[in-house]
Amino acid sequence: MSGETTQRLLRTPDAALLLGLSARTLEKHRCYGTGPVYRKLGGRIVYAVDDLVSWADQGVRRSTSDTGTGTVHPAKRIDPSILDRKGPVRR
Repeated sequence: MSGETTQRLLRTPDAALLLGLSARTLEKHRCYGTGPVYRKLGGRIVYAVDDLVSWADQGVRRSTSDTGTGTVHPAKRIDPSILDRKGPVRR
């Protein structure tokens, strides 16, 4: 395994804590397809820390007038046409 880095994986409660969300909100994001990518290991849902940070970084803004490059959608059902396989698409 020399040269390989091991990703730190978090279960839903710890991933939610890292993001400042409730575990239930993160679960809703997962169900609606608006959240960070996750992995299923057996029956367990886990998130890579890098994936959580990348998802949260989609909402980075410098000011209220900054439109940014992406959108972190709310944890609710949205029109699937505004999502692609890589995540939310800004229109």
